[in-house]
Amino acid sequence: MAAKQTLQEANARLRRAGGRVTAARVHVLGVLLEAGHALSHHDIEEKLRRAAGTDRVTLYRVLDWLVERQLAHRISSADRARRYSIVGAEQHDHPHFHCGRCGKLLCLDQRAKQNVRLPRGYRPQRVELTVTGLCADCNRGGS
Repeated sequence: MAAKQTLQEANARLRRAGGRVTAARVHVLGVLLEAGHALSHHDIEEKLRRAAGTDRVTLYRVLDWLVERQLAHRISSADRARRYSIVGAEQHDHPHFHCGRCGKLLCLDQRAKQNVRLPRGYRPQRVELTVTGLCADCNRGGS
């Protein structure tokens, strides 16, 4: 469960985004604010076990709402699991790193470049770039 200060920050962000501020939205956004890396639906569900109003369907709805309001972003990875992370001021199209061993997914600081040449008349709307490998923790084992 997110700390009181994190929940206050989540509440403030929700108010700025407009719409209803609900306990479920505050708790889910709080978990994303504290995480430091992208979390799967299951990861978020585990962290919210005792939070009121956060059953599986509610969690999916809250995550969709947060993505629509650009408070969080959804990342599809090679393992076909969707993960969610908090949106920073400058985050939009940027690369990710996915650990093939533990499944951790991190947003990378560099922006994804849209240097792909498309046929005439085509216009890119979003670029998804994921680098797959071993995170620092998994790499320590030397494999």
